[in-house]
Amino acid sequence: MEISALQQARYRYQPKFPRVLSQELTTIALSQGAPTASIADQADLKALFKHTYGRPLVQVVSGSGEPHKTMSRELNLGVILSGGQAPGGHNVIAGLYDGLKRGNPRSRLYGFLGGPSGLIENKTWELTDAVIDAYRNTGGFDMIGSGRTKIETPEQFAASLETAQRLNLNAVLIIGGDDSNTNAALLAEYFLDHHSPIQVIGCPKTIDGDLKNEYIEASFGFDTAVKTYSELIGNIERDANSAKKYWHFIKLMGRSASHIALECALKTQPNVCFISEEVAAKKWSLSQVVDQICASVVKRAANQETFGVVLIPEGLVEFIPEMKQLILELNDTIAAYAAALTDLPQVTDHLDFLSTKLSPTAQELLRSLPPDIARELLMDRDPHGNVQVSRIETEKLLIGMVEKRLARLRQQGLYTGKFSALGHFFGYEGRAAFPSNFDANYGYSLGLNAFVLIASGLTGYISCVRNLTAPAEDWIPGGVPLTMMMHLEQRHGSQKPVIQKALVDLESTPFKVFAAARDTWACTTSFLFPGGIQYFGPPELCDRPPRMLELEHQGRTVCDP
Repeated sequence: MEISALQQARYRYQPKFPRVLSQELTTIALSQGAPTASIADQADLKALFKHTYGRPLVQVVSGSGEPHKTMSRELNLGVILSGGQAPGGHNVIAGLYDGLKRGNPRSRLYGFLGGPSGLIENKTWELTDAVIDAYRNTGGFDMIGSGRTKIETPEQFAASLETAQRLNLNAVLIIGGDDSNTNAALLAEYFLDHHSPIQVIGCPKTIDGDLKNEYIEASFGFDTAVKTYSELIGNIERDANSAKKYWHFIKLMGRSASHIALECALKTQPNVCFISEEVAAKKWSLSQVVDQICASVVKRAANQETFGVVLIPEGLVEFIPEMKQLILELNDTIAAYAAALTDLPQVTDHLDFLSTKLSPTAQELLRSLPPDIARELLMDRDPHGNVQVSRIETEKLLIGMVEKRLARLRQQGLYTGKFSALGHFFGYEGRAAFPSNFDANYGYSLGLNAFVLIASGLTGYISCVRNLTAPAEDWIPGGVPLTMMMHLEQRHGSQKPVIQKALVDLESTPFKVFAAARDTWACTTSFLFPGGIQYFGPPELCDRPPRMLELEHQGRTVCDP
């Protein structure tokens, strides 16, 4: 197969990883901390996870005394990629594989094809030197594929155990986000409850950056994604500053949290950037969101700058209280009158029909929206009949409403500029890029560390590597009990254990740095042009971690287990 010059060069890259993991595996050990507790609902979760709840934090350290022979056992392991792609996933598998083979060359690694369904249906591929070497330091999940199947029914759990037993597995590594790692915790508990010694370990993956806490400093894939988006944003900013005639509205991935938007704003300094968590906390209306954009447009037009850049998190509309209420009412109303609506061919007919079913506030808001957005809300439903929020073209919604508001301001003599806008959505562009050096190193370290946790006999843990703003050699590997990150959440009519998503903290240093600068950015062209991901050169250029991580670490000490 023909490959690019960059891919050939990336094959030769040797990931950096924690110094403690570079020594002979038989000479390392685990240091244990005190028993842990979940972040909430302790009694209920202790009852649900009676085998795995309360286990201690662990840290990989240099061993002493007798060599740890468990590291050299012959093992059979399985690995699953779960959920959306994130750069660095292939390196997690490579790190796991290299650790496994360092421990015992006779050990085997099986990849489950197509995500968790591969475990349920026993669809596997044995991963060999040739397979692993073909995917080192590359993006995507195409080595074994991924999927969004959740292991949740008794039949699925039983089938998973049967597959693992049939392959004579010692452990399974699940690489995924918060839901996938919740699944890993449930699977670990199920295996123990059915007297099986098969271990389950998780690994933190998501470009959204919302799987993080005091011990999980970052999820792999985030750094590469935001660097990819920031390059594109910087290119657009440079073009806007050259042509001086367009406002660019850029929607970025991040439905549940705005970490991507915040990191990209810190890297590129756009004129306007919304953080969904702030919108929710301050209960901004859609009109107030539009007002903020218009204020920047008007001020910049007064300075003869009729161009700019606006960053919008993918999930913004769900954080605007009135939009959230409209979506909830539409979901309920359309579900109740599905048959009647089927007979109405036009969106205008739907609007007329719903005018007597929605609350007055929701009805007024729906009619104020641009026709294309109203059509998406009414017609574009998921299999359960709900609005597909991620497919709402928020950038076009805001462009249309800003145009209307500016027209009124012009009539009032408060605006004399020219407004031309273009919309963009950056999402898939960043999910499968060649991983940055940071993500290549981090993914590999997480995989190698996962092997150590497995060889040490742990189950129900997530692979954890901390101190990520230091050189990779000084990173600190260890493990965090999955139950420690959980609480109960209402889902599908019942309380379910889930790993809590990390939202943008409005009291954090990264947000405060952004908030202190945004008024200047709104008026003055302050664009930064980060350029493309750098793979070759000095560490301060090529190995730099995310800006948010650097700011979070200022004045912070690394927590011991």
